[in-house]
Amino acid sequence: MNVADALRAATQRLSESSDTARLDAELLMAHALGVPRSDMLLRHMADPVPANFEQLVERRLMREPIAHILGEAEFFGRSFLVTPDVLIPRGDSESVVAAALEVVPEEGRLLDLGTGSGALLLTLLAERPKLEGVGIDASLGALAGAAANAARLGLSDRAHIVHADWREVGWVNGLGRFDLVIANPPYVETSAELDPDVRDFEPARALFAGEDGLDDYRIIVPQLRQLLTETGVAVLEIGATQAVQVTQLAEKAGFSASVRQDLGGRDRALILR
Repeated sequence: MNVADALRAATQRLSESSDTARLDAELLMAHALGVPRSDMLLRHMADPVPANFEQLVERRLMREPIAHILGEAEFFGRSFLVTPDVLIPRGDSESVVAAALEVVPEEGRLLDLGTGSGALLLTLLAERPKLEGVGIDASLGALAGAAANAARLGLSDRAHIVHADWREVGWVNGLGRFDLVIANPPYVETSAELDPDVRDFEPARALFAGEDGLDDYRIIVPQLRQLLTETGVAVLEIGATQAVQVTQLAEKAGFSASVRQDLGGRDRALILR
């Protein structure tokens, strides 16, 4: 069996549990071959199948996320290291970056609340070379991953990774004020039905936020004023049905809010001024 044959067989097997079976198979095969996917498709379809390909397919059949198997994920045109300590960067969150790029100054300070892999923070620093950034997280594992990604992207000199937990008293002490605060906090209802790929493999602390999914917004939003400069702006990722509720929290805290949608047309980012 050559690569082309193995890809067809793997696609058929994976189609029972994945909506992206062919892409999954191709990514796993390219990883097994140690070549880029595009290079595999052009030059390696007649090659023998690598010995470890079947093991990779079996892991995916057990619903392990592709990003965990590969150890990385693409976000905003860049590759980020991913571990089970962090949420996998998703395309939906690119709309948060786009919203932030609308309002962030060319120079200034940026704070990322719950930085995880560092995808939001580091993407904005890469897009705005004169910005300085701070990323906080309660997870030491996540902080290690964010620091590794900062080094990988050559941003360690402008990305400061700090251990802090907004659920604890005094977490803002010493952080200072920022021209932009971004956050992708937990916003999933505790009773929500999630795919096994997410439920069984991604960190629950970064997903769930109480019965209505708003617990972390209730903590973060009232404290934004002491983190922002006089002209500072906050950009929050939200669940697709949460714009009204989070806007109400923002208005109660003295902010006006405008909504931005993701590529699927769903509400995904709130800009708070």
